[in-house]
Amino acid sequence: MTSHGLDELRRLAQTRPLQPRARRFFFLRHGETEGNAQRLYQSPETPLNPTGLAQARRAAEYLRAHPVGRILASDMQRAWQTAQAAAEIVRAPVIAEPRLRERWFGDLTGTSSLNLDWRNEPSNGESLREFVLRTQAGLNDALDVETATLVVAHGGPLYVLVFSLGAELLEQHIANATPLLFEYQTETSRWRISNIAPEHVTAGYRTTAD
Repeated sequence: MTSHGLDELRRLAQTRPLQPRARRFFFLRHGETEGNAQRLYQSPETPLNPTGLAQARRAAEYLRAHPVGRILASDMQRAWQTAQAAAEIVRAPVIAEPRLRERWFGDLTGTSSLNLDWRNEPSNGESLREFVLRTQAGLNDALDVETATLVVAHGGPLYVLVFSLGAELLEQHIANATPLLFEYQTETSRWRISNIAPEHVTAGYRTTAD
């Protein structure tokens, strides 16, 4: 899926950089859904498909080797199911954070997202500015602790997070159920993102943003 308008999303995110107290945390995008597979704008109730459930469990196994004290998750069904799968493995409590939801695309829900343009302002939907500000507020609170935190959310919030930190996002980072480690590098004063799963595991995962 081609995602246009990311430069505008980046610009908005970088006007209010995040400076989280956490210097090390994890991010997990939800597993695959039928909406991802069919390239559709999705509703909050869209669940994981069987592939997505398997991806979520596999990602949780890789997170097992890392200490996770708490999980902050979008309450959209696909992210919540992914968070629950992780919680069963890492034995950490899950806290719902509605501000980590994917951008609401209003009347576009159920239609093709093949030519997603973040700059578009969909009827009855959320403006890009509203989405960025809402997501940043949720991330700010989620990461304002030193406890090892796992954030479980969506492709859009991942873009906001990375751009707000001034980090480098690779295409494979956006793939469904890719467990990411964010670490602040004191020597360079920059954030580094690492995929903690072997790259061959997530190589075939979908990189649709919704």
